[in-house]
Amino acid sequence: MIRLRNLHKSYKTHLGPRPVLRGIDAVFRPGEKVGILGRNGAGKTTLLRLIAGVEHPTSGAIDRQMSVSWPLGFAGAMHYSITGADNARFIARIYDKPIQETVDFVEDFSELGEYFRLPVRTYSSGMIMRLGFALSLAVDFECYLVDEVIAVGDTRFGERCRKALAERQERSALLLVSHQAETVRNFCTTAAVLNDGRLTRYDDLDEAIAVYQAV
Repeated sequence: MIRLRNLHKSYKTHLGPRPVLRGIDAVFRPGEKVGILGRNGAGKTTLLRLIAGVEHPTSGAIDRQMSVSWPLGFAGAMHYSITGADNARFIARIYDKPIQETVDFVEDFSELGEYFRLPVRTYSSGMIMRLGFALSLAVDFECYLVDEVIAVGDTRFGERCRKALAERQERSALLLVSHQAETVRNFCTTAAVLNDGRLTRYDDLDEAIAVYQAV
C-alpha cells in the first residue's frame, strides 16, 4: 500500500511560506483506481509529485510498499542532453528491463521518427511529452500516477495513451489527479476531493463528484 501520514507541504514566497497541503492522511491499496479531484491550484500536482518522490514534504511521511511510477509524462524523468533512445536505455538499466526491448517499445509508442536519435533538448514540448509518456509505460509499476496526461497530444495519440493506461489498470493500481469529473469517472472506481489543502476520501464515486462540483 501507499500511506500518507500527516503530510504537509509549503513553498517559500516573498510574502512568506505558502501552505499547499495541510495534514493529509490517506491509504491507497493495491489494485485501487482512485481519482483525486481538485480545482486548478488546489495542490493536485504537488501531491502526486510527493507520492512519486520527486519532491519532499515539509513535514509528515509517505510509506511506499508498492513500486510507484513517476507522474506519467513527467519531463523530469529524462535527461535533455542525450537522445530519446539513450533515455530509454538508461531507464531499462535502472529498472533491470531488457534494453533493446525497452528501446523498441519507446521508439514505437512515442512516434518521434528521426528525432528519437537526437538530443531531447531539440524536441518540442509535445515531443517531450510523448517521450515521457512512453518511458513511463515501458516499466511495469504496481501503481501508476497520472496527472491529466491522458489528454496529451493530438486526438489519435491521446486515444493511444488512454488505451495503454486502461490495459495497465487491469494489473496495477492507479492514482489520477484531475479537475475534470468525467475523466475521473472514466478511469476510477473511487475518488477523493482535494480542497483547501485537505484530502477527503469517498468510497462512492458519485458522492465524491457531487461534493467536488459543489465546492
